[in-house]
Amino acid sequence: MNLRELYAKRRSQFWGEVLPYLGYVIQSGVAVVFLFLLIAFSAWYTSLVQHIPPDLPIRWIMLIVLLPLTVNSGVRTYLQQADTVFLMPQESRMNQYFAKGWVGGTVYKIAGLIMVVLTLWPLYIRSDQDPKSLLASIVVLVGLKLLSSYGSWKELSMTSRGAAAAYRALRWTIIALAIASWLWYPSLRSLLFIVLVGATYVASLSIPAKHPVAWERLIQVEKRQAGRVMMILSWFVNVPQREQRVYARRWLSRWGSGIPWRKDTAYRYLLIKSLVRSDIFGILIRVGILGALLVWWTRGGMASSAVYLVSLMIAGLQLTSLRKLHHESFWLHVYPLPEGTRRVNEVKLVFQVQLLWAVLMWLPLLASIGTEPGLVLGTGACGVALVVIFRMAALKRGRKEDEDEDDF
Repeated sequence: MNLRELYAKRRSQFWGEVLPYLGYVIQSGVAVVFLFLLIAFSAWYTSLVQHIPPDLPIRWIMLIVLLPLTVNSGVRTYLQQADTVFLMPQESRMNQYFAKGWVGGTVYKIAGLIMVVLTLWPLYIRSDQDPKSLLASIVVLVGLKLLSSYGSWKELSMTSRGAAAAYRALRWTIIALAIASWLWYPSLRSLLFIVLVGATYVASLSIPAKHPVAWERLIQVEKRQAGRVMMILSWFVNVPQREQRVYARRWLSRWGSGIPWRKDTAYRYLLIKSLVRSDIFGILIRVGILGALLVWWTRGGMASSAVYLVSLMIAGLQLTSLRKLHHESFWLHVYPLPEGTRRVNEVKLVFQVQLLWAVLMWLPLLASIGTEPGLVLGTGACGVALVVIFRMAALKRGRKEDEDEDDF
């Protein structure tokens, strides 16, 4: 069996299923919105480079932006549940199968990292009093990216989940220290530190016990990655749902417990519990925090309004995925839910959560209400209007789907 050809075949099959949906994504207007955002960002960034604030913490900005891009590592394996039987005899040769995925996944992430570095570089060299060389910085970051990708792959094969979590935290810490060392300290001292810490980290990876191939864990990771692709596509078109990862999040376990125990609120209870334990909520948290930070950083200008509305739009798109979580659930057709309550509960919960996010991300603008009251209040009003537009669109979409079902 040619394992390299098998990997290429499975990759082609997966993306062959995804590509037909991209036409619907483009028709939805996302390309126009993306182009508009790109033009707006270019204009704002050009203005920032030309009028750099004297106290701009450029090194901290570089660290915050580059750290997740350098640490983030993932490999698409396209493994399936049946592989634990049919590919198990090939376990000793599976490195041939995984090598292509690891190289391809790492290369495109490195390309994205380099693009971000090139974008940030004009701001960095005009703000930092002692900027590093561009070529040297790219080499260092690419080396750290390769180190992180290697460590991430080794974590997946560790037999102990606790050890894997500890090494994941260690990897984040090491990459953060390495980037900070490069930004704050002289080049030679920093390179020596990075080499010593990197070599120690690589040596430490040999300590935990590992599976030759962690079949079950790799299959679960693959299901989760495929599910995220389909979740993004579901913002624009109906797609087959893939398995989503479920998070315990015990600190939010009481959310929804006060809902009345009635048939017309049963689906709302299910949606709240599903939202709390899904990837959607984690993405919402990250979008909210990043949006609030950017709004606070750009406060006092039109850029803050643009950032606020774009962040709120992203949050709304994420929340639209909530209605897909149980779209094909068998039990919802068996349980006697009152007619129409699913749609009502979906729209109501999405509206309330997005409105909450609109308020939370607007709060940093209050620091400028004394100097720019019109801008602050106008931005808040636009945010509320955007949430209402999302709600109206959801109601219209729901009525259209109901009409289509009646016609059928």
